[in-house]
Amino acid sequence: MFRQALDFVVVVFVTLAVLGMLNNWVVQRYYIPSGSMENTIMPHDYVLTSKLVPDSIEINRGDIVVFNDSGNWLGEHEQPELGWFQKALIWSGLRPDPGHQQLIKRVIGLPGDTVTCCNASGLIEVNGTEIDEPYLKSGVVPSLAQFSVTVPEDRYWVMGDNRSNSADSRAHQDNPGDGTIPRSDVLGKAVAVVWPFSRIQWLTDYSDVFSSVPAGARVQDHN
Repeated sequence: MFRQALDFVVVVFVTLAVLGMLNNWVVQRYYIPSGSMENTIMPHDYVLTSKLVPDSIEINRGDIVVFNDSGNWLGEHEQPELGWFQKALIWSGLRPDPGHQQLIKRVIGLPGDTVTCCNASGLIEVNGTEIDEPYLKSGVVPSLAQFSVTVPEDRYWVMGDNRSNSADSRAHQDNPGDGTIPRSDVLGKAVAVVWPFSRIQWLTDYSDVFSSVPAGARVQDHN
């Protein structure tokens, strides 16, 4: 009986250790509570993110990223008290970390890009090239708010796919960076919906939507 109990403890420990290494260095799972990314990602979906972005693999326009809320977009929240077992579950990726708030949005503008809304066709332009956005929620326009922002170095302009229900970069232009998010806040690129079972799917790569967009002015200056 003792040997069986010991074997069980060892299996649990090794499983948590492997999950923790994957969670901290390769992939991580996140729970999505809101509808700001409908219909690409629905409320109560769990998404899997690649943590190779942005340190090992660069972010592209059209990528969906999960990022820390260092700009306080979601407002203040209380830091809960956690026990050692809860901390172990968080480290292993089996439980989300309630002590940190994250958001999920689609990258529309890279450093140096000028993102403008909207042209005579009602479409967003990136560096003067209009973007037809097939990932937008049906019936939602690209933006009701007018804006023109040049993305600073090491930052990104991000927007939700459900533009009428997304307090994204447009809503935070009074913040440092004109509503853009810092590269250092990015936790990973969303690559798949992994739960619920009926929603399991790889997320479509929409980089071709931006294939005709020229490099931003600052990017060109650095080459």
